[in-house]
Amino acid sequence: MEDTKKKNRKVLQGNIIVAEAAIAAGCDFFAGYPITPSSEVAQHMSKELPKRGYDFIQMEDEIASLGACIGASLAGKKVLTATSGPGFSLMQEHLGMGVMAEIPLVIVNVMRGGPSTGLPTKPAQADIMQARWGTHGDHPIIVLYPAFSNELFCETIRAFNLAEKFWTPVIILLDEVTAKAHEDIELPDTKDLEIYNGKTKEIKDLNIYDRNIGENPPRVDFFQGYPIHIDGLEHDAHGWPSSDPENADKMQKLRMQKIYHFLDEIIKFNEYYMEDAEIMVFSFGVSARAALPAVEEARELGIKAGLFQALTIWPFPKRELRERFKKIKKVLVVELNMGQIKYEMERVASDDVEKKSLLRANGIPFTPKEILEKIKEF
Repeated sequence: MEDTKKKNRKVLQGNIIVAEAAIAAGCDFFAGYPITPSSEVAQHMSKELPKRGYDFIQMEDEIASLGACIGASLAGKKVLTATSGPGFSLMQEHLGMGVMAEIPLVIVNVMRGGPSTGLPTKPAQADIMQARWGTHGDHPIIVLYPAFSNELFCETIRAFNLAEKFWTPVIILLDEVTAKAHEDIELPDTKDLEIYNGKTKEIKDLNIYDRNIGENPPRVDFFQGYPIHIDGLEHDAHGWPSSDPENADKMQKLRMQKIYHFLDEIIKFNEYYMEDAEIMVFSFGVSARAALPAVEEARELGIKAGLFQALTIWPFPKRELRERFKKIKKVLVVELNMGQIKYEMERVASDDVEKKSLLRANGIPFTPKEILEKIKEF
């Protein structure tokens, strides 16, 4: 009998894995502007989407790219765009529009060193806080950050499912290493994938935002025979602009609580050697890849270290970490920037937890040896 697993095992670049997963999730529209180190996502989509009768557009810049995605999503498409730090900066106003108007879309940001043009071909984890607070105003956001090849595929599928279910932009963060590395991956059979497709809501009296706090919103599409109004202004349940304080308070809570009522479903992480850990290493992406062998080497030396690898960066896993800090009183944050999640950890961990960090932003990823030496300091 033919080995189907062997047939589905391939060596693929990280960017290509993400593009393949997007197609498997039902993505039928891509608009983007090529930028290192994310360009292969657009390149692959430009070849594969037209084969399936779907749409690929190279726009004049990243602002137009996300604008096109917003329009396509409102017309019922599952949309994707991909960029890096400078392009992600340009997208922020439209990202706010996506949050305010509650539009499902997925953005891949392959991070590189910054600020400005920065280090175009070097890895960084520089956009953690920009992903959370890049667009102005109070708003929720879902940000996923896979590290290993199988996670690149699964988390991309999950990003589309979350965008559709919660009617919201979802950001996938990668770094130059995870995006550019060629690795083996066993691609799952598409028949086995759980794909969420939101059902279009029947609209009456323009009531597109009419729901209770904590309820999942329905999908609303243009060109379905009824009028709807979408606006970046604060709006009432019918989509019409409104500056009434009571209405603004309700709509803010609707947008917030559709995320925060479902944290158990949204927040995801991996734990390694955490059962009896006395030292927690907290990391993600390329840094988590180095942290895992460091923790394993520490174990061989008799040091009870464990790794908490965040797959969901935002919302931040506060509750899960606080539960672990009831027993673990030492935490090492490893991130390829000058300290972004470090500050979030300081807010979460109580005063009796000793906190250290391993940081840099020179374009060189950490080695397991460097992380191991920092663990030894504890």
